[in-house]
Amino acid sequence: MGKLNQIDKAAESKGSLLVTIWQFVKFIVVSLLAMIVQFVLLNTLNLIPPIAELYNEPFSWWVFVYPVAVGGFGYFIVSNVANIIAQIVAFFVNKEKTFNSGANVAVALPIYIAFTIGLILFSAWLNPTLKEVFVGWGLEETAAKNIATMICSAVQFFLYFPVDKILFHKKKEEKAE
Repeated sequence: MGKLNQIDKAAESKGSLLVTIWQFVKFIVVSLLAMIVQFVLLNTLNLIPPIAELYNEPFSWWVFVYPVAVGGFGYFIVSNVANIIAQIVAFFVNKEKTFNSGANVAVALPIYIAFTIGLILFSAWLNPTLKEVFVGWGLEETAAKNIATMICSAVQFFLYFPVDKILFHKKKEEKAE
């Protein structure tokens, strides 16, 4: 049995409050992993020439306004692809490691996807809005982009934990040794 499982068992023996605190600590680590994935993609996908060209194309649809000054259609694609991939990583790692969940993926994943789409739509609106504000304050473009993404990631972090806690409530069955 691994060290993580030993800590999980010790937390379980101390009660549900300690289990939740321990899950929150693991959730923070997983969220940092997801954020690293997101930032690597955010800062490298724009180096792909066809995507880089899209930074010069304004994009406006519904509440999403990405003028060329913000990064246009390229920034819309890069920021959302990075966010989606980070959330996919977080889903599977949180299910398996943070919550040790035996929840049915066929049930949990569609709910998670619907919730994620809502958060990504919110972030797709908020991110360029914040980036534009930060650039207006005199921040350099890359710093503004990364700070806006950090804020959106923080909002998602505080919303995902309670949703994941509910979604992944079913524990894995213990394997017979």
